Amino acid sequence: MTRSRFRPPATGDAAALPAEAEGFLMAQAHMAQAHREAEALCAALPWLTTAQAEDLTRHYVSQRIDLTRQMLEATVRRAGELRREYEARYLELRGALLRRHAAWASCLLACAAGFGATVWTTAR
Repeated sequence: MTRSRFRPPATGDAAALPAEAEGFLMAQAHMAQAHREAEALCAALPWLTTAQAEDLTRHYVSQRIDLTRQMLEATVRRAGELRREYEARYLELRGALLRRHAAWASCLLACAAGFGATVWTTAR
């Protein structure tokens, strides 16, 4: 989640801008947290030279960001799967509800027609 990987939203997509900004800020906060963790790790290893500590920090941050990216991609994939499942179930339930309402409306209409015919026949 470095600046070179940051892609600005397409022009004219104002609704995506706040979400993109939030994502960018979260990525920066995550990067800072990874740097703090790497520095704490290096502080616990006092025998490392400065170059070794910098290399370890760079490697740790890189691995941590890659792992986070993989977890987020898996989460996004699963969210898409769940969305498709829920949409399919929603359409199925909506169709069943529509059929039930149509059946009840037909029954009600038939009863009303029968009652009306009975009243009309009786009144005649």
